[in-house]
Amino acid sequence: MITVLGPTATGKTSFAAMLASRLNGEVISADSRQVYRDMNIGTGKDYEDYKVDGKQIPYHLVDIINAGEEYNVYEYQKDFLNAYNDITERGKTAVLCG
Repeated sequence: MITVLGPTATGKTSFAAMLASRLNGEVISADSRQVYRDMNIGTGKDYEDYKVDGKQIPYHLVDIINAGEEYNVYEYQKDFLNAYNDITERGKTAVLCG
């Protein structure tokens, strides 16, 4: 797994998507707020960052629960492992971004 990390608003997501596109990979979000649906502005979601040369790069752990639902690091760990295993079992590269 490749990990892209750094300060807020530095282009991590678009870089991770570009990297995933070149490595036949998929992005796993490590952002603690982007898991929530309908909270696009306050969480900095930009779905266009997952497009590279007009191609949608698959991403995981974004918009997976409703705002107000309980979600913790244990739940994230389970969801992460499911996404990671799915990606790698299909012979693709996982790119963790956050």
